[in-house]
Amino acid sequence: MTIELLLALPVMLPLGGAAFTLLLRHYARLQLWVAILTLVAIVTVALVLGYHVIQHGVLVLQIGNWTPQLGIVLVADRLTALMLLVSSVVTLAVLVYSSAQTVSENIERTPVAIYHPTYLALVAGVSMAFLAGDLFNLYVGFEVLLAASYVLLTLGGSASRVRAATTYVVVSLLSSVIFLAAVAAVYSAVGTVNLAEMAVRLDGIEPGTRMILELMLLVAFGIKAAIFPLSAWLPDSYPTAPAPVTAVFAGLLTKVGIYAILRLETLLFPASQISNLLLAAAALSLLIGIFGAVAQTDLKRVLSFTLVSHMGYMLFGIGMTTQMGMAATIYYVAHHITVQSTLFLAAGLIEHRGGTTNLIKLGGLQKLAPVIAVLFFVPAMNLAGIPPFSGFIGKVGLIEAGIQYDRTSGWILIGISVITSLLTLYAIAKIWNRAFWQEPSEEIIARDVPLPKVMGGATTAMIAFSLVLTVLAGPLMTYADEAASSVLERVPYVSAVLGDEAAQDLQYRIDDAGHRLDGEGQEVQP
Repeated sequence: MTIELLLALPVMLPLGGAAFTLLLRHYARLQLWVAILTLVAIVTVALVLGYHVIQHGVLVLQIGNWTPQLGIVLVADRLTALMLLVSSVVTLAVLVYSSAQTVSENIERTPVAIYHPTYLALVAGVSMAFLAGDLFNLYVGFEVLLAASYVLLTLGGSASRVRAATTYVVVSLLSSVIFLAAVAAVYSAVGTVNLAEMAVRLDGIEPGTRMILELMLLVAFGIKAAIFPLSAWLPDSYPTAPAPVTAVFAGLLTKVGIYAILRLETLLFPASQISNLLLAAAALSLLIGIFGAVAQTDLKRVLSFTLVSHMGYMLFGIGMTTQMGMAATIYYVAHHITVQSTLFLAAGLIEHRGGTTNLIKLGGLQKLAPVIAVLFFVPAMNLAGIPPFSGFIGKVGLIEAGIQYDRTSGWILIGISVITSLLTLYAIAKIWNRAFWQEPSEEIIARDVPLPKVMGGATTAMIAFSLVLTVLAGPLMTYADEAASSVLERVPYVSAVLGDEAAQDLQYRIDDAGHRLDGEGQEVQP
């Protein structure tokens, strides 16, 4: 078996596992073990792919040996390998956590038999989105994960979950329609949907047409990434779902949108004329999101608004279009997938012990549940950017990139990012004060529910993984810097997919300051 065939496994393994677990719908324990073994295999494949791209560069699989222009192409570079590894580790930990969720959920109201097949289908969609080498199959990956997310969001069938899912479905369908229209418009303009070939052909079309295509794709991806002002759906949709579902949604689904935006702004539309629009959206996401978080009195809603806010950090790095900004964004995405998922798992532990996520009704958990207090405190400090955690390292990287960017918009974003970090700490302090320090009610004291070891162990494993991102910050930032250099250069990606001759047709490359340079190193005005 050639190494390229491994590219198909992150998609085929979960799809096969979903079919197998569906056949085992009457055997819940067997379903669980099949799902766990499937995700362990995907983690292993992601590690092998990561090692290979470090040693040998971009890896490409032409499905069925069709040419890239006609067939399905799967592509893995450093960025893809990192996203696959982090997402597979997170989905594995969340799945293990969810295996004990029936302790705190009414099993009769939760259709457990369809949970594992749907969860694995979601994993397949995420993997497909990361690996897709053409725009249409990126769309297919989105649709697979969205179809699975509709089912997961309504598990239990309660009125609140169905109501929240209705908003989510309507918004998701709208973004899908825009995305599909954008795919059609791109094909009409350049005659292909292969990303590498698009990178070559889009350089030569009329600037106005380029901007229309870019804006259509950006709106579609911005809705999926919950970028303000396209984020109003998220705080109402996520908090009603079961804790494991919310954790994987918050950690992964929005990052798939960010990943797509990063590809859009580097491979297809480098040094875009709308970079200032991205920076403005980043600023508004940071501020509106964190102001919303500060105003909430429900734990899950606070975390949902902080999710919207911190998407602004990632968009900040992308909007600068510099190598340092992209590197900091790549590192921050890996950090945020892990930490945000961990916080929602910890929120599930708090709900399990306290019976609610309403901060007004909670209290005294520091004494009543000290283990849960620790499991919440560590990722909370990480999210707030307290040194020496990975959140602090990522934010410092973005601030340093903003200083190097040395433009008015960059300095404004630096100030806003610092304010947002302080307000995030305030929101976390409010949660801590109300849920852990204030006097507990008699109802909470009487609710002496033991912490399921599996749920606590899975959350601990996620915290340990987030600490690995801190301890290995130096090598990881180096890796992120090399990944950023590759995506900005574009030539390695295009050359691997279409060949060296096609890569020579790229009209320019991007330097560290985000300027367009021709083959002789001279700046080209957009």
